[in-house]
Amino acid sequence: MGFFSFLGRVLFASLFILSAWQMFNEFGEDGGPAAKELIPKLAIVKGHLLSKLGVRLPDIDPISIVAGIIVLKGLGGFLFVFGTPFGAYLLLLHLAITSPILYDFYNYGQNKPEYFILLNEFLQSVALFGALLFFIGMKNLIPKRQIKKRAPKAKVG
Repeated sequence: MGFFSFLGRVLFASLFILSAWQMFNEFGEDGGPAAKELIPKLAIVKGHLLSKLGVRLPDIDPISIVAGIIVLKGLGGFLFVFGTPFGAYLLLLHLAITSPILYDFYNYGQNKPEYFILLNEFLQSVALFGALLFFIGMKNLIPKRQIKKRAPKAKVG
């Protein structure tokens, strides 16, 4: 059972680790394609927050955000492989922050082709989020290994 659990964690985390590796390889002085995709999405989020809540966000450097995403995915995936809940928490943080921004299906009408593509990607992120919550829940159910106390030997006399 231990091997299959490890194999499952490796396969699950490979999605995040390989994605982080690809982003790292494409990362340049301009942040790569991820930063270029993120710039208009951040502008939309800023506009929504300003119009709906009256909150003005400071200018955020998309290159720094992409670097943070790479760290969360890479470190979180690596730690998740070894079964640490902290790795799962890092991946949860990544998904919670990036999914609503990157997969903004709510900005498109249902008659637009982008709507269904983005909705599908968003729902996949929600499924990954749920799997991570399940992992954390199962980790919390399993009691820590308890040190067995030796029973005192009966004195023969």
